[in-house]
Amino acid sequence: MNDADVSKQIQQMVRFIRQEAEEKANEISVSAEEEFNIEKLQLVEAEKKKIKQEYERKEKQVEIRKKIEYSMQLNASRIKVLQAQDDLVNSMKETAAKELLHVSHNHHAYKHLLKELIVQSLLRLMEPAVLLRCRKEDVEHVESILQSAKEEYAEKANVHHPDILIDNIYLPSAPSHHNPHGLHCSGGVVLASRDGKIVCENTLDARLEVVFRKKLPEIRKRLFA
Repeated sequence: MNDADVSKQIQQMVRFIRQEAEEKANEISVSAEEEFNIEKLQLVEAEKKKIKQEYERKEKQVEIRKKIEYSMQLNASRIKVLQAQDDLVNSMKETAAKELLHVSHNHHAYKHLLKELIVQSLLRLMEPAVLLRCRKEDVEHVESILQSAKEEYAEKANVHHPDILIDNIYLPSAPSHHNPHGLHCSGGVVLASRDGKIVCENTLDARLEVVFRKKLPEIRKRLFA
């Protein structure tokens, strides 16, 4: 084999090696691109999933916040309604209390009422000796009907006439323009046993309070049913 043949054979081997290297390089390049594309797709999908989860989390937060705000607004509205209802009920009570102030203006009817209140209190106490407290302006009325009240009580309870002492400490007077929110009494009496252990408060204001508490469910039902 001469030099020409050797050179030709070497060139053929070089071409073969180069072709094989190029094919291998192309194969590596294609494989690398495929792996890159797969990894890129996985990263994109992972990021999309992360963004979706973050969006869902924020969406849930917005929904929860909306529910909280709605609940707060609903509760605030309910409180306003309840407050308005209480204001109306209290207004009715205040109106009734003002009407009580006129009861004592009719002296004849008021004296009869005082007598009934005293008899009722005596029947509750069932004490042989009691202390009676009234407003200073009512002392004269009480003294004028006290005997008949004793007799009526004695007849109803089938007991002796009780010993009733009018206290020199008086119940507050009716409210005035000078002191509309101070202690006051619209009328009526308070009776107690002499030792003070048993007390029967039978003032007009106390009776209004009792009746109002008792009738409050019915009042609310009629007004707000």
